[in-house]
Order: sequence, then structure tokens, then C-alpha cells
Amino acid sequence: MTELQVVLPGTPLADEIVRAYMSDVASRWYGRQATPGELEEAFRSEPYDELQGTGGIFLVGVEDGRAVGCAGVRFGDGFAELTKVFTRPDHRGQGLGGRLLEAAEQACVDRGITTLRLDTRAELREACALYERNGFERVGPFNDEPYSDRWYLKVLDTGVR
Repeated sequence: MTELQVVLPGTPLADEIVRAYMSDVASRWYGRQATPGELEEAFRSEPYDELQGTGGIFLVGVEDGRAVGCAGVRFGDGFAELTKVFTRPDHRGQGLGGRLLEAAEQACVDRGITTLRLDTRAELREACALYERNGFERVGPFNDEPYSDRWYLKVLDTGVR
């Protein structure tokens, strides 16, 4: 069974899964396996060290000591942004992505945040399908990220009536 853990950015477990995520995303972008140099550049250009403390949270799915999935949340002023959502290909289709999203949403609700948004690319089909299955709705652009062509938003149920 895959256990979800809050992991600090920069630790070996966190870096392992973020590098796997970057490899997958960069390789899809280039249409070929990304080179080590391209991966290092992607890793440097998308830091995730703020995903801790008051700035955010980084969740990692761990199975037998190996990081197999992740999801990060950046806490903003009245909203949060989902980032680095990834499940290793050999663990897809087992519900891990949905569990990571649920845990990310709960972290937002625990902080009183009711809006969760994200940007992505259409070519990341598995991710887009995951977001749509889990209640995220497509919206217009809310940033000018050069690698994004899809934006999603979800209003979270805080349980307050």
C-alpha cells in the first residue's frame, strides 16, 4: 500500500520524485528523452523549496521506501496553486493521483483556503483527465506561464454551511 507523507523539499525522497516528474514532463515537451543538462535546467527553473511551512506543502506517495507520486500546493492569499502532480507510470491507474489530490485539497481546507487552481498542458493527458474526474473545471488563463495551455480551478467544500 502506498503511504502519503508530507516531505520537505530538497530531501532525497522529494528530489527523487521531482526529478522523475521533470524527466517525464521535459521528455514530453521535447518529444524525446530529455538530456541530463535539460533536466538540470528544468530542475533549476522550477524550484519547489517554498512548498513547506506557511508557503505550501509537498506530498509524496511512498511505497517500499521509494517515491512513486507527488503533489505540491503553494498557499496564496485566498487561493492555492496545485503543482508538480505526478505518478510514476508503473503506478498509474491505481488511484494514487486521486488520493494525492484529496490530501492536497484537505491541506487547503485546513488553512481556510477555498479555491485551488493549476495550470498545465493538454499533452499531459493523464493529468488533465485526473483533474477533470476530480471536479476541476477549465477556466481562462490566470497567468502567463509559457509552457501552459490549460488552466483549471476548483472551489473546495469546507464543510461550513
